[in-house]
Amino acid sequence: MTRYASIWFPYLLTEYAVRKRPALSEVPFVMASSQRGRMIIEAANKHAAQKGIHPGMVLADCKAILPELQVLKTEPGRMEKLLYALAEWSIRYTPFAAVDLPDGLILDTTGCAHLWGGENEYLECIRMKLAGYGYTIQLAVADTIGAAWAAARFGTPLTVIHSGRQREVLRHFSPAALRLDVEILKRLKKLGLWRIDSFMDMPRTTLRRRFGPSLAFRLDQALGHEMEWILPVKPIEPYQERLCTPELIASATGIAIALEQLLEKLCRRFNAEGMGLRQAVFKAYRVDDNIQQIEIGTGHPSQNPVHLFRLFEHKIATMAPALGFELFILEAQKVETVTEEQGAIWNVSGQNNIKVAELLDRVASRTGQNAIKRYIPDAHYLPERSVKQAIPLWEKPANVWRTDWPRPIHLLHHPERIEVTATLPDYPPLLFRYKGVVYTVAKSDGPERIEQEWWLAEGLYRDYYCVEDNLGARYWLFRAGPYDADMPKWFIHGFFA
Repeated sequence: MTRYASIWFPYLLTEYAVRKRPALSEVPFVMASSQRGRMIIEAANKHAAQKGIHPGMVLADCKAILPELQVLKTEPGRMEKLLYALAEWSIRYTPFAAVDLPDGLILDTTGCAHLWGGENEYLECIRMKLAGYGYTIQLAVADTIGAAWAAARFGTPLTVIHSGRQREVLRHFSPAALRLDVEILKRLKKLGLWRIDSFMDMPRTTLRRRFGPSLAFRLDQALGHEMEWILPVKPIEPYQERLCTPELIASATGIAIALEQLLEKLCRRFNAEGMGLRQAVFKAYRVDDNIQQIEIGTGHPSQNPVHLFRLFEHKIATMAPALGFELFILEAQKVETVTEEQGAIWNVSGQNNIKVAELLDRVASRTGQNAIKRYIPDAHYLPERSVKQAIPLWEKPANVWRTDWPRPIHLLHHPERIEVTATLPDYPPLLFRYKGVVYTVAKSDGPERIEQEWWLAEGLYRDYYCVEDNLGARYWLFRAGPYDADMPKWFIHGFFA
């Protein structure tokens, strides 16, 4: 059975202000904003509320009631930002946390409460944590969002509605517990329907005819006859594992053990479903609300927990546990189907493929994902365009490497201009100057003529020469175009081993 918890913050804005300015804790104050030329109360602290001051009142009237009332200006959007931050904080208690505007949160607690010993202990832990930060809250858990919402605001500060018992609890509440519009509440009050049990058993057709569709719909949502959906603050990853620790973890050894356990669970799922991990993030929730995280990526889909742990291992030292971690979450942000084809980076087979790929992953985890590149031949004549980067790393080439003419082991990305002394008309260079150094050519081979594809035909043809200087170093030079009236331009394009 699905279970939901509702958390209500009756004084969230003012208690947040007290956290910033502790001197306000013992004085009545409100937070107001200008609306249509008047200052309207948006939030009142507990002391002001006890004097009859509530949100929606005009500030001038409130000052007449309580002259010593202090006023702070409301920051636009602050309430929503606080709720989203608290919803993200709540992920340590459930993977499914949502903002319930204007003043609450909704948690899907299905399968979570037993980790704290039961629903009462679960809610009490949340209450104590938030109370430690200075927030007053009321909580309730029930089978439906509507019943939990109602019990949190109209029941006791901590309410657990047992499965299937929401009808018994709701019947004693005011109709306002059903999240109805003000106009509907006025009509219900005018007819003397002061409690939900006054109309709970009426035919739904009668309620719709008298009050419109929303009353019957909200009632059925609270009773579980209609579905209700909420949007989590963070999408739940399909492949996610969580580990709540009974004691705080503050050592690298403890973090490593937690990570190993999560990887084992995740990889068992991968093996069962034929999937492999490509990108993952390991999050550790500290007891002081700080969230530490480390990430890895793999060059091929992996199901090997030992290999994946090695990728994470050297990054564990970057995590700062401080007082300790209380929750660990491992999320596989990107997964792919495992195929034999993805292991074939080189012409090796079987286990060698996997070991080569895992070696590349370990190197990439330390040097960066862009540090490892593999190149394959491309169908172009110009040397700088005849090579391309393999993406992904195991991409199969559509062409083969040329072996009929020598090619340098180091090819420059762009040919660089040189000065050359050569015998006319088509002889190889005798001398050339490169970066201020003069090289004397002892041996040479060529020319090899290379032109662009006919459908491109950009620039001049090139005559390439393999030359060796008097020290034994070998270079790849070319002349662009023929000897005409102007002297042709010479370039260096590569270096042989």
